[in-house]
Amino acid sequence: MNAIKNNLRILIVSPEMTRVPCGMGPGSQTISARAGGLGDICSTQIHALWEHGANVHLAIPNYRNVFKATNPCVSGIDIHSRLSEFPENRIHLAQDRSFYYHPKLFVTADQENVRIALSFQREVINLIIPEVQPDLIHCYGWMTGLIPAMARQYGIPCLFTMYRLNSPKLLLSTIEDRGIDPAVFWNHCFYCRMPMNYQETRNSNPVDLLTSGLFSAKVANVFSHSYLNTLIDDSNNHADVWLKAVLKDKLQSGNLCIMPPIPDPSFNPNIDRALIRRYGPNNHFTEKLFNKLHLQALLNLRIDSAAPLCFWPTRLDSSRLGCRLMVEVLPEVLERYREQRLQLVFVADGDYQEHVRTTIDYLHASDRAAVCDFDSQLYRLAYAGAEFVLMPMQLDPCALPCKIGQRYGTLSIAHDTCAIHDCVEDLDMAGQTGTGFLFKHLNREGLIWAVDQAMAFYNQSREFRSEQVQRIMMKAHMQIDPEQAAQQMMDLYTITVNHFQTDSKADPKREQLDPIAA
Repeated sequence: MNAIKNNLRILIVSPEMTRVPCGMGPGSQTISARAGGLGDICSTQIHALWEHGANVHLAIPNYRNVFKATNPCVSGIDIHSRLSEFPENRIHLAQDRSFYYHPKLFVTADQENVRIALSFQREVINLIIPEVQPDLIHCYGWMTGLIPAMARQYGIPCLFTMYRLNSPKLLLSTIEDRGIDPAVFWNHCFYCRMPMNYQETRNSNPVDLLTSGLFSAKVANVFSHSYLNTLIDDSNNHADVWLKAVLKDKLQSGNLCIMPPIPDPSFNPNIDRALIRRYGPNNHFTEKLFNKLHLQALLNLRIDSAAPLCFWPTRLDSSRLGCRLMVEVLPEVLERYREQRLQLVFVADGDYQEHVRTTIDYLHASDRAAVCDFDSQLYRLAYAGAEFVLMPMQLDPCALPCKIGQRYGTLSIAHDTCAIHDCVEDLDMAGQTGTGFLFKHLNREGLIWAVDQAMAFYNQSREFRSEQVQRIMMKAHMQIDPEQAAQQMMDLYTITVNHFQTDSKADPKREQLDPIAA
């Protein structure tokens, strides 16, 4: 792998990370902060790099309370002061009070998360990058959107991975107030209108953090062909006109790469320690029933191995149309399949969680539907115990829950759009092909129709269902190759460096970044 052979020092900059590889630094097992799928993707990719010998470093905010909540057994150890005692440590915790005391991690574009994003980037720009002296920086999401502009100014190749679209627009004066000096790299940022000069721009022309990150990074990365095609399609307004323009420009110049993420290798029912009974394609049917019974007992649902169970795995945010649609159809779905005793489980955080819980209580359906905070063990158990994964998403950048579900023999009920379209094929019972149940129109009728198709499948004979699930599981396990994923990441980094070096020959005038004192 070229990036390893060349011993590139890679700095991963991410606002969230589900788990950190052992050996990256003391206390690595205590660092876990997940707001959604981006944390899972970052975790899988950094593990692949680390396990293949890459010289990789991680910058992440020091979410003290979040780390302690996910690792209560080490709450009495001051791991954060211990980290600084080891010069070989490759985990770099950004320090600021704005992210010390949060009990949970929500990555939204509200004022609090904007403050966290700016404080995080200030620490990365002013302290972590000068300390690490990276050969390449990989930034994830809008909360790192200023770093590619800084990297461009100082001649550091930068890859920017796009995820959420809900990016804020901030004035340079606001950025200054959080301790960042954008005057150094302001000319590499993307603004809401054409800037004239720094003073004119400072208080009147906002920076779009997501578009700016894409614009100033040498190479950008998205997770799905269909997701990209949807965003740049002029017939819809999913992305604003400037984001469309930047994406199109990156694509036409050959600086936009598509690399679908794979589930973490630990998402494997053969080895998953969260399951009460582990299983593979050949013995899934009975073992999934044991996991279902255990899940029902933990969530105080009616104990019933014959009840079809649907699992909601993504964040419950009021801004997401799919969440609102699910709550809208919940009464009808529960009533429609009352005789079959259909059950639903929501394992997800988000501001819409309480509304889901209130709806369940209003329907007096607590024995058939349950909602709980995200918990990594329960999340895994739900994949093993459920028959179906609910994914009625309007825009999904990666469709990771669908891919995980296929590994656990849990079929998707999903909107046929973006990344879901790339990884889920409509199940044809007659032809015995496909991997899930897709609907074209994101509305009440479309979702209920897809649930009807899933229930028709569930009503088939045990032998038929078992054959189809076995086929889907075997295919899913064959498609995931951690070695190939690591190679793809290295190839992407090599492309980033090569493109940057080509441009550097044409523009040799670049500022140098002084390392901080040891």
